[in-house]
Amino acid sequence: MTTSKIDDRPKVGIGLVGSGFMGRCQANAFATVAGLFDVPVLPVKTLLADATPSLAAKGARDLGFARATSDWQALIDDDAVDIVAITAPNTLHEPIALAAVSAGKTVYCEKPLSISSGSAQRMTDAAEAAGVVTSVAFGFIRNPMIRFARHLLHQGEIGEVTGFSGRHAENYMARPDAPHSFRTDPHGGGALADIGSHIICIARYLLGPIVEVIGDQTTIFPDRPVSAGASDKRPVEVDDMTHALLRFENGVSGSMEANWAAKGRTMDLSFEITGTNGAIRFSQERMNELLLYRDERSKSGYVRIEAGPDHPPYGQFCPAPGHHLGFNDLKVIEVADLLGSHSGATNPGPDFREALKVQMTVDAIAASSRTRNWTVVET
Repeated sequence: MTTSKIDDRPKVGIGLVGSGFMGRCQANAFATVAGLFDVPVLPVKTLLADATPSLAAKGARDLGFARATSDWQALIDDDAVDIVAITAPNTLHEPIALAAVSAGKTVYCEKPLSISSGSAQRMTDAAEAAGVVTSVAFGFIRNPMIRFARHLLHQGEIGEVTGFSGRHAENYMARPDAPHSFRTDPHGGGALADIGSHIICIARYLLGPIVEVIGDQTTIFPDRPVSAGASDKRPVEVDDMTHALLRFENGVSGSMEANWAAKGRTMDLSFEITGTNGAIRFSQERMNELLLYRDERSKSGYVRIEAGPDHPPYGQFCPAPGHHLGFNDLKVIEVADLLGSHSGATNPGPDFREALKVQMTVDAIAASSRTRNWTVVET
């Protein structure tokens, strides 16, 4: 009997905490990654934990995990689990991650890393002291077109960078009857933490550290229903929209917006970078395109660059340009990087340390909105 190459790879047990939207995305990525990438290990969906036994059992059945538990500590203590994937609410990231680090497990955590810089710092210090591999799911930087934008910047294609403008705007909280959830929890909730962290991560990925900020946070809806369809309401203590000015370590200045109540927008995670010889534009709403303007070559304006095999790792999915990657494909790329790092390859990040820097930027913007002053981002 012939044994396939996939069967010959060492197996690693995956323990998933949470079976909601992001849990489903991660489970899909673990199920498909080995058929698309030459990963060094084969992930096995071993154990799923959720808040109740019934939720855990249903999640394990739906997502293809061998076993279920309502005790995330039992998942971490299980010898068959090698990688702990955390998709629980933000307030649970720290205790779960610290327990996983203590057990010597690789930790794959959804963003944001935690609810504050102090919490993220404790997680980062513990992981680095233990020498465990960490990965934080800022998956949009896995987009081949964003990677290509970074390449263009490093090659000097638009000259010296002179400015950055970034935005993450969606409409999932645009109705006043959208209920409270973990996203509106004062301990780490709000548009800035929830989606602003994505554009901050991208800005750092493309242009480097942000060292000083001034922010303006706005709560559009002063109260929301306590649950879907409820008549009882409670006050909103987080931002629906945040604007900020940014200063980068390399001297570039810029701006950003985080807005989860943006009517008409479903996924406007976008940026424009200007330079002395050109400019680059991108929006996740057209995630398979990058717009490039160069003075000497683009006399009629921006040129559209379409994603294709020339933009790795697009070719792992399709040999032809123009056929388009999707959101879940970015998760597969993310998991491929995770499995490589778990097996000893260089960690491309974002790891806990990078996610801590993002959280420090979030906290500095929030603090500057309260003081109405420019605020230095902690390093």
